[in-house]
Amino acid sequence: MKNAVWLALVALLCACGSTPQGVPIRIIIPRGSSFAVATDSLKHAGLVSSPFFFRLYARFKKEDRNIKPGTYLLKRETPWSDIVSALNGGHGLVNTVTIPEGFALTQIVPLLSEALKVPVDSVNAAVRDSAMLARVGASAGTLEGFVFPDTYAFPVGTTARAAVLEMIKRFEREWKPEWNQQLDSVGLDRNKAVTLASIIEKEARRPEERPVIAAVYLNRIKAGMLLQADPTVQFALGRHTPRVFFKDLEVDSPYNTYKYPGLPPGPIASPGGPSLAAALHPAKVDYLYFVAAPDGHHEFRKTLSEHEEAKKEVRARSP
Repeated sequence: MKNAVWLALVALLCACGSTPQGVPIRIIIPRGSSFAVATDSLKHAGLVSSPFFFRLYARFKKEDRNIKPGTYLLKRETPWSDIVSALNGGHGLVNTVTIPEGFALTQIVPLLSEALKVPVDSVNAAVRDSAMLARVGASAGTLEGFVFPDTYAFPVGTTARAAVLEMIKRFEREWKPEWNQQLDSVGLDRNKAVTLASIIEKEARRPEERPVIAAVYLNRIKAGMLLQADPTVQFALGRHTPRVFFKDLEVDSPYNTYKYPGLPPGPIASPGGPSLAAALHPAKVDYLYFVAAPDGHHEFRKTLSEHEEAKKEVRARSP
């Protein structure tokens, strides 16, 4: 009996007195998890130093049987009493959503709607919010390209507007201050730079090719040539197609870079940091053409005749 009392007192002492600090840590408690399994997750994340005493404390408080599953955000040094309270009351629960690089709003909106458990119309309204458009300098009527690809954890009850605002703040953190000076060097404003980066994101399969692809498109703009970027045609069509056919090139849209000169009015997807960097720091090459090979790399060429030969070689190697 004395041992039990002593252990309980130790557990109570461990549960009190600390102050939460640092960046919140994401903890996932799967549905059906026992308190012991939850404790192991907390120990692994560095939130609980002594699983034995933590379990003893929860048992003493009679709060080890009704934990709620889900994803939580908790800080290190959070008192055990607060952790146990969170697990039992669902406090600190968050909804997570991952936005991959290269996703367009047509893909992002339903993901965000599902994660936040809000209507799709609410998310569509948020990505067209005039104040946020002005904040980032988006000029095509939506936040396409400025909703930064990342994994987000939103507290339960987060509105669509609050979530989208956090996502464009993430874009602003990624945008390096020195890039503003670099815009003049490449002859672009920020909206156009993000637009170019979004095309690079859709085209590139190998990281090292991003600056070269950027150079090709900038070289074509300087030469007064059409960009002829297949991903912009797919965006204009409103659907992804494995291949762009000649009939697709007839779509009448300012995003069809086979018909309209220069960059399209706005981004076609959400570019990641490397593609943004590539758009602002293109390779010093004089290529004007490229064609994708079956393994994902591109063959770059300077002249149309060289490009036609490269296309023949690529077709010959295709299965």
